[in-house]
Amino acid sequence: MKGNELKWALAILIMILLAYILPYTLLTDVAKWYGSFLIWTVLTCIVIGINFFLTKDWK
Repeated sequence: MKGNELKWALAILIMILLAYILPYTLLTDVAKWYGSFLIWTVLTCIVIGINFFLTKDWK
């Protein structure tokens, strides 16, 4: 794995960890379901963008 790919892979790993950690820590007091849903949607869009940059040079 190249250094650039490793950097993006670590960024995706951080996003996955945030998807699990944030709803149970910072959003614990949010009674509505859309608090977690918004975080998951934003993190998903970020991961899709990272995957685009990771795979754009593949042939």
